[in-house]
Formats: sequence, structure tokens, C-alpha cells
Amino acid sequence: MTTIKDLADLKKRGQKWAMLTSYEMMTAEIFDEAGIPVLLVGDSAGNNFFGDANTIPVTVEELLPLVRAVSRSVKQSLVVADLPFGSYESGPEQALATSIRFFKESGAHAVKLEGATTTTLESVKRLVGSGIPVMGHLGLTPQSVHQLGGFKVQGRENPEALIEAAKALEAAGVFALVLEMVPKDLAKRITETLSIPTIGIGAGNGTDAQVLVWTDAFGLTKRPPKLARRYRNLRQELLDGAKEFAKDVENGSFPSESESFD
Repeated sequence: MTTIKDLADLKKRGQKWAMLTSYEMMTAEIFDEAGIPVLLVGDSAGNNFFGDANTIPVTVEELLPLVRAVSRSVKQSLVVADLPFGSYESGPEQALATSIRFFKESGAHAVKLEGATTTTLESVKRLVGSGIPVMGHLGLTPQSVHQLGGFKVQGRENPEALIEAAKALEAAGVFALVLEMVPKDLAKRITETLSIPTIGIGAGNGTDAQVLVWTDAFGLTKRPPKLARRYRNLRQELLDGAKEFAKDVENGSFPSESESFD
């Protein structure tokens, strides 16, 4: 099983690694078999699984069974559970209570939360002090999309503030840090400043790792964002397959004799 120490060692060796989202058993098994060291059960399930417009409506009750399915289906991957909006903002005790649920009820190996406010930093310290590994997230933080004015690149106007926030999260105890939609030169500076791994998404190739939402990476999303590379077109494959199945049923060629029982 991949551990946070393994990830720290990869940074020391200068070896890059990949992270993907996963929301259920099938993709978890496949990505684990592919050797993806970290799987994120993200609140991105909101707009990639539940049909929401963004991540904000996602609840703890909705994410728990998804994390459970992923955790039960892996042999090597480290499973990180997103703490959804509203489940940790009140302070360290709420963050701890939510994280304990993800650990006890779904088998998560770590949790992720967004931002670097004073409250968030205190929550990170509380969680780490309780034995719960925490992944941080800076730049475009989707749970704050309304405050940020939309899905825009972050850090251009005040790059030093983002660097200081990253350093504060490292000091608080996060084992890794997601940098989303950050200028590539700034992401590289942060990566070189920190001793913990950085994970880029729309942050250039100077980070220690890269993460993509799996539906973007493999072509299920109708209009994938600029930051994603489409490695397969599963949407077209599924569409073609569904049409072939329907046609075979309509013309009576499915099921055949070999697919029937006497």
C-alpha cells in the first residue's frame, strides 16, 4: 500500500507521479492495477457523478459510500477523501468529527481540504495531531468558486501570498499540496520552496505530481477543460456500444444461441 512516506521519498528522488479521481469500484480497481499511487474521491463527484452544477452541494452522506467503494477496491493506491463544503469550515472539532467518519465508516487513508485560512490551518494541525494525514489545496479552490468570481487562474496578482499560504500549510502538517489553475512559474516556485510534494492540475509541469478528474482524462466529459488531456474517448465508445446493443435487440440477433440456456 502506498503511504505518505512513499510520496515524500518520491519527491526526494525527483520522481513524478500521477493521481486520478475515482468514485466507485470499477475505476478504482482499474487505476489501482495501472499503478496510480493516489486516488482522490473528490467532491468533483458533484459535477461528474451526481449531476450537480459544481462541487458545493455535495454532502458527507453522499461521499461516504463512494469512498467506501474505492477503499474496498484497491490493493496499493492511497485513497484520499475530500472533505465537502460545510463539513469542516466551523473549526477543528468539526473537521475532526468529519474526518473520523471518513476513516471509520469508509476506510479512507487521508483527507483533503481547501484553503489556508486561520481556521483551516488550525484544523490541519488538529487532524494531523490526531493521526489523520491531510492533503492541502490552493489556487482555484472549487468550494470558493463564487467568492473567486468563477473558474479563473489564481495567483497572478499576488503570487507571494500564495507562496506564504503554501508554506503555512506545510508548517501546519499537510503531507502534500494540490495547486489548481496556478501560473506554471509560480507553481514551480512553490514546488521548489516546499519539502512536501505538490500536485498540479492546470499548474504546468514543474510540480511533483499531476492530478486529473478521470472523466476529463478519458473522454466522458462533453467539454473537458483546457488543463485536461483526453487519453481516450470513452464517451464515443459507450455511445457506439449502446447503439449496437439496441440495434441487436431490435433485430433479434441478441441474445444468440450461445448466449441462451436450454
